[in-house]
Amino acid sequence: MKKKFSFVFFHSLGFKIAFVILCIGIIPFLVCVPISLGVYESVSIHTDATNLMAQAISYNSKLVTSGYVTGEENSIMDKELKAVADSYNGRILIVNSTLKIIKDSFQADIGKTVIWENIIYSMQGESLYYYDKHTNYLIVSVPLANSDGDTVGVLVINKSMDYLQQNRDMFISYFLISSVIIVALSLIVGVFSFIYFSRPMKKMAKSLDSIIREYESILPEQKSYNELENISSKFNEIIGKLHSIDESRQEFVSNVSHELKTPLTSMKVLADSLNGSDDVPIEMYREFMTDIGAEIDRETKIINDLLSLVRMDKSGAQLNISAVNINELIEHILKRLKPIADKADIEVVYESFRPVVAEVDEVKFTLVITNLVENAIKYNNEGGWVHISLNSDHQFFYIKVEDNGLGIPEDSVEHIFERFYRADKSHSREIGGTGLGLAITKSSIAMHKGEIKVRSKLGEGSTFDIRIPLSYIEKEVQ
Repeated sequence: MKKKFSFVFFHSLGFKIAFVILCIGIIPFLVCVPISLGVYESVSIHTDATNLMAQAISYNSKLVTSGYVTGEENSIMDKELKAVADSYNGRILIVNSTLKIIKDSFQADIGKTVIWENIIYSMQGESLYYYDKHTNYLIVSVPLANSDGDTVGVLVINKSMDYLQQNRDMFISYFLISSVIIVALSLIVGVFSFIYFSRPMKKMAKSLDSIIREYESILPEQKSYNELENISSKFNEIIGKLHSIDESRQEFVSNVSHELKTPLTSMKVLADSLNGSDDVPIEMYREFMTDIGAEIDRETKIINDLLSLVRMDKSGAQLNISAVNINELIEHILKRLKPIADKADIEVVYESFRPVVAEVDEVKFTLVITNLVENAIKYNNEGGWVHISLNSDHQFFYIKVEDNGLGIPEDSVEHIFERFYRADKSHSREIGGTGLGLAITKSSIAMHKGEIKVRSKLGEGSTFDIRIPLSYIEKEVQ
């Protein structure tokens, strides 16, 4: 349980918000502080070196003209240079052109030869500085030139840079204190941000829980972030669709019950009539049994259509795809339906613009053509016509089923693909329709990644346009 709680906590939005805010507060601080410290040391060293060089240059004339640079005694100059060296907590050396130490504020190395790269370069006229990190001293070497511009010696000034270490320690102390303050503030801001930003989500979760418990039917509108408002709107759309599906299922069950009950009721009435009468004439007996057989056939057709529809609606329903000659398939279907058309005196015309071979499920696609053509024949006027055409391009094939029959009322066109819907209930009952044919047709076309459109005018006929891909592309499994 503890492990699960830790997992949930570290994957919560609040933890992530607090972590991001903490990173935003700390990371720039951790990056900037070392950089600032390095820049401070570099600038301090450069500034001190520049000042020391300027001071050394100011002594040039005095040291050269007095002969001090050649080793002549000058107690006043000794005291002055000693005072300057002490003020820097350092040391001052004067080196002549032969690299011998002529003067030393420490009075320790006079007469010794010093060979150092910077002094050699200074003998050539360059002013240089060097910071020794181990001893924490800044060493400046400045050439001393006579009136002719010739270098006659080098003035070397050492300055203690201990104050840098002291400032660095103080800076680090302030840094640690600031780090604690920033971490604390970041945590406080993170907690308050989590509370503030998660409040609308908690409200949404509470509203969804109310919907689950059926206390509410939709998410209430609430002003929050655009993203959450969009999510709330999408949830309401989904909930609306679920309600619509639920209502559709209830209506479907009601319609199924009614459709199945009607033939059973008729059969029971007919059977009761036979059982309740003595000496029933053989003609009446045959008539009633014929009616009972017709009702059984009607019941069987309804059940078969329902089974076809359920198989198509079943999640993951499979298609047995194969390459089918659509021209031959339509000709075969029309040949089978010819007796029905002849009986109703309907002229059926088939027109093919080119040979078409497509990847379809032959059984399910046969239902599409059969239902549309059979409806066009049944819902037609005596002596009417039905026209079927087939065409294709490089990607799709197109089928049009057109008739000059009864047509569909304008307010019923958008409902004709609903289960058990009948635009003309009396006529549908008369011809024995179940109200499932067009629903099966649309489901089969959808399974083939196609689409169907209808145009109709009451009393003038209907036109159904079908478009289906020539090549079936299976949906990729995510």
